[in-house]
Amino acid sequence: MHEPLEFPPDSRLSRRRLLRGLAAAGAASALSLPATALGATQAQPPQLRGRIRQSIVFWCFNTAGERWSLERTCQVARELGCQSVEIVPPEDWGVLQKHKLTCAIAPNGMPGAPFVRGYNNPRYHEELNTRLRKVIDACAEARVPNVIAFSGYKWRDADNPNSGEISRGDGADNCVKGLRGIVAHAEKRGVTICMEHLNTRDSSHPMKGHPGYQGDDLDWMAGIIRRVASPRLKLLFDIYHVQIMHGDLLRRIEQNREIIAVKYSGFVGQEFIPTRNPLEGLRQAVRLCDV
Repeated sequence: MHEPLEFPPDSRLSRRRLLRGLAAAGAASALSLPATALGATQAQPPQLRGRIRQSIVFWCFNTAGERWSLERTCQVARELGCQSVEIVPPEDWGVLQKHKLTCAIAPNGMPGAPFVRGYNNPRYHEELNTRLRKVIDACAEARVPNVIAFSGYKWRDADNPNSGEISRGDGADNCVKGLRGIVAHAEKRGVTICMEHLNTRDSSHPMKGHPGYQGDDLDWMAGIIRRVASPRLKLLFDIYHVQIMHGDLLRRIEQNREIIAVKYSGFVGQEFIPTRNPLEGLRQAVRLCDV
């Protein structure tokens, strides 16, 4: 999820119903689905309720299944009634704009796997903030609301597990210091930095889990954000990762209501690795989340 988690006052949209839909959507690619497919030239986008703004996470469908191009992903987003394709770098936002789409959350500009070198390690602060400042400026110009950020891996050399560990306490202090060095710029430009919590338990696929990631504890991540105390630093609440590490999703949302407010007006990102027909899986996921 992106931006503060907010729920409209309409009583028909209960938190439990929303989370049931989101949980089902995360597993949509494993379901038995019809063989039909939407074509790029089919009729107008479906009429969705639209109370939940949905976004397609580009990397999932670009690296697996049919390996959609950005152009194809944008076409699908329009066909399914989604408003955004996310984790797309600024140099490609022209493709989104051509399709009248936005980017719900931008990448942080770091090379390689962006979640490896993070704010828990002072050796990366200068590079992180230099790159993030450029992305924030691009977001402000294009009215992209959010940019992602990470704690990073716990190793002193993020690429070398044999280099020793950064303690939890030092890692949190380092994150606070590094983020304080950039958050004023985010405030000035009106862009929100979203720190993502990731699971460290799943080692079956390099994008399903991240053994070594220090920010695998939601309370630890929330503590950092509270210490920085900026309206432009929030928590990216990834339901999949929170469920693996903690479960009890409704209680976790309530416990972090200062970070994730109670009325959700942001985007829900459709982020799953397709194992069957990606279009059918995504179509079902969008419908399930249209509560």
